[in-house]
Formats: sequence, structure tokens, C-alpha cells
Amino acid sequence: MDHIQTLLFSIALLLPFLFVFLKYFKSQSQQHTLLPPGPKPWPIIGNILHLGKNPHASLAQFAQLHGPLISLQLGSQLLVVGSTPAAATEILKTHDRILASRLVPHSTHVKQPEFNKFSVVWASECNDEWRNLRTLCRNELFSVKAIESQATLKENKVRELVKLLRTKEGKVVKIGELVFITLLNTLSTLFFSKDFTSLEDDGFGGGMKETIRRLMEIGSTPNLDDYYSILSGWDLQGLHKNFMECVKRLFASWDVIIKEKRESKKGNFMNHGDLLDVLLSNGFNNDQINYLLLDLFIAGTDTSTSTIEWLMTELIRNREIMGKISEEIVNEINGDTVRQSEVSHLSYLNACVKETLRLHCPIPIIPHHATETCDLMGYTIPKGTPVWVNIWAITRDPTSWENPLTFDPNRFLNSDLDFHGNYFEYLPFGSGRRMCPGVPFATKTIPLVIASLIYWFDWSLPLDMCPTKLDMNEKFGITLQKEQPLLLVPKVRKR
Repeated sequence: MDHIQTLLFSIALLLPFLFVFLKYFKSQSQQHTLLPPGPKPWPIIGNILHLGKNPHASLAQFAQLHGPLISLQLGSQLLVVGSTPAAATEILKTHDRILASRLVPHSTHVKQPEFNKFSVVWASECNDEWRNLRTLCRNELFSVKAIESQATLKENKVRELVKLLRTKEGKVVKIGELVFITLLNTLSTLFFSKDFTSLEDDGFGGGMKETIRRLMEIGSTPNLDDYYSILSGWDLQGLHKNFMECVKRLFASWDVIIKEKRESKKGNFMNHGDLLDVLLSNGFNNDQINYLLLDLFIAGTDTSTSTIEWLMTELIRNREIMGKISEEIVNEINGDTVRQSEVSHLSYLNACVKETLRLHCPIPIIPHHATETCDLMGYTIPKGTPVWVNIWAITRDPTSWENPLTFDPNRFLNSDLDFHGNYFEYLPFGSGRRMCPGVPFATKTIPLVIASLIYWFDWSLPLDMCPTKLDMNEKFGITLQKEQPLLLVPKVRKR
């Protein structure tokens, strides 16, 4: 944040009069508008620096002071944030039609109209092209039939992870790195019928992981282009340039595969062996394929990896919970492979997954955008205003959750709360039109990986580490990461 602060003050010194006039005219246009309350903005820069290193936490604190719906001034841009189940209901259900659009960051590729229509996650509008992409992904990847057909592939990839970990017995491993590569190869096989990398040689996989996380960081970095409309397109911080460099690096990973398949098939894509076959048979050009797969790789690897790493961290810190989940898994599963069909019956394991998604929600903030002026909880939200839902604050709201900062899977035993976006105190995958389409994939894959890790291994920390002193700091991005990677030592269970 230091370089951002320096740049902000530099801009403030160089263009003060211009910004004062912009702020004056904006305030004149909004003086008769009843906006939600919020922290007092500073001259010129507004509340930009109030967001801090972890905006999700800062916004939650402001909500405690000012109420469930707050407004902030980020440069010349008004921002509205909802931080309670009631506010989420208004934004994601009552006014879903008006607020389902995205305000796309200037740093990302989808800000360009020619690429916007290729994104299933970041498309600015819920138009026919976006709906067609969602339908295709749902039918080919996330339907009940598709999830069942993926079971053997997932089980095989997890078995490869277990095989590698057997060779690492007694050694320190970065479990997040290995899980990421496992999920990366699972998706690359679904998309291209081949692994991208090997678990034994994590150079490429680790590099791709860093590239994907770098994309997530750039997309969530405070950007002057977003805060001051007059600077739109200048890319003063180089964020768009850096973002596109990362994108091109990822595209280079599979460009050759697309070219080879086009040439080998010669227009005959009737037999669908993978998602690429489906896309080619539907006439997708390379740009369409690249940007859709970019969305799917990012959404399918980073969020699930983060959840698995956080859950393993909580189990290491809570040995009693680890003992219960281990007992359930060992008693209910027999054989050489943990099956996807078996893990859905492990009630305590799935309660642990739900609790992890509550306490360490993978997406802390859901960004929406008002396409029309609307009334929200008695306040007027002007057209064009970004409207965020602070999921992190909602899932830690003490009025909805008893002891919200405590990791307690028991709260989900015999509970009706699910992932489908109908309970607005629990929205790890969002709700409404923009709800994550990959819920079936994630909710089958995460328990499968966790069950396999615990079924085959006992886990401990390196000798010089104490479970109660584990670093639990978060690293803010589009996905909420563990700031320090989890280091673990596996020990093969005797059977």
C-alpha cells in the first residue's frame, strides 16, 4: 500500500484544483440525494486510504459504526457496501435485476468491450451472451451428470497426490502448493485431456499458481483509474499492463494445445472428449476459448485451494476436531481409494467444510453495480454506483452467529444452511443471478481432497512450530488467501 499512498498524494499535489472542481460539481448533483451514512471523506481522495490493507475488515468496522448499509467516497467514485444479511437480501434478491451487473476494474482484460463478452465471471452485463456461457458451463461441467462423470478423474488425481505425499513422509511440505497442482491437473484434464504439470516437478505448477494469484491481486489492487473518471485509460500504476502480461503468460500455456486440436480434428468435433472439443464444436474462436478458460482456471483452482489450506490449518489448531473428523473418515471409508460418492455421507467432514467457508470465505467481497437509480433500505442509490456485499462481515456477524470468530463445525450439524444462496447469513458462493456456477464442483472436490489427506496420513507441524501460534493473517485479494503458507509434515497411517 505504500507505493499507492505515495502515488495518491502525488496526484493530489499535481491536480488539486481539478479534483476540487470535480468534487464540487459531484456534490452539487448529489446534494438532494439521500445516501447511506459512512465515514467522513478527506478532501480530494475521499475514503481511499480508509480501506487499508484489508478492505473487507475495514468496511466491516465502518458498518459497526454507521449501520448495515454504508457509503464511501473513493476519489470521484461513490461506493455503497452492504454488510448484514438484511442488506444482502436487498442487494442480491429484492433488487437483483438492477444490481446484478459488475463494475469491471480498469486493470482487467474484461474492461475492453471485445473481451468482456467472453467472460462468465466478470462480464459487466447479464446479457444473452453471458447466459449462453453460463448454460454451456453448467451443462458441460457443473450438472449432476457432469459431476458424476468427473468422479473417477478426481479420485485418480487425488490418488496421485497421496502417492507423492507417501514419498514425503517426515518431510515438510507446502500443502497448498501440492493441492493447487492437483486441482490444476484435474481441470486441465477436463479441459484439454492432459496434465499441465507433474507433482514431482512443481516448477511450472508453482509458477502458474503465482501467476493466477498475481492476477487476483492486481484485480483487487486500488486503482486510480477506477477512482477518478478523468484518469480512465491512463493506467498510471501499470496495473492493466501487468494484468495482461500475466494473462498472456497463461494463454501461452495452452495455445499450442488449441492449435494442435484444431488441426487434428479438421472441423470434426462430434466426439466430445473434453471441454475444448465442446468449445470448438460450438464455433468458439481462440479469444473466446482463452478468456473463458482463464475464468474457469482461476475460479476452479484458487478458491478451492485456499479453502482446503484454511481447513487444514484449523484442524491442526483444533486437535479435538481433527480427532472427530479422522474417526468419522476411518470408520466410514474402506479400500484403497476415497470415493467422491462416499464423502457426501460424512456429516462431520462436510460440517467442517461449511464452517471453513463461513469463517474463511474464499470471496470476501462480491462487487455489483447499479444499472438504474434505485431505493435500497430507504436510501437512494444513484445509477452507476458500485454496490458491494461484504460476505466476510456477514459470516462473522454476531447477531447471526454465536461466537462467530470460533471455528465450530457443530453449528452446521443438523442445520438446514446450504450453499445455494437462499440463506443470506451464509453466502460463501453468493446468491442471485451472479451466484458462482461452480458450486457443485467445489462442494464435491474439497471434501474429497480433505478426506483423502486425513484417511491416509497423520499430520503435524514442523518441530519448531506451535499450533496455537500459527499465523492466521489473511492476504486480501479477489480470493482471501492465507498470508503465510501452511507447512505440514505427513506421516503415513498404518492400516
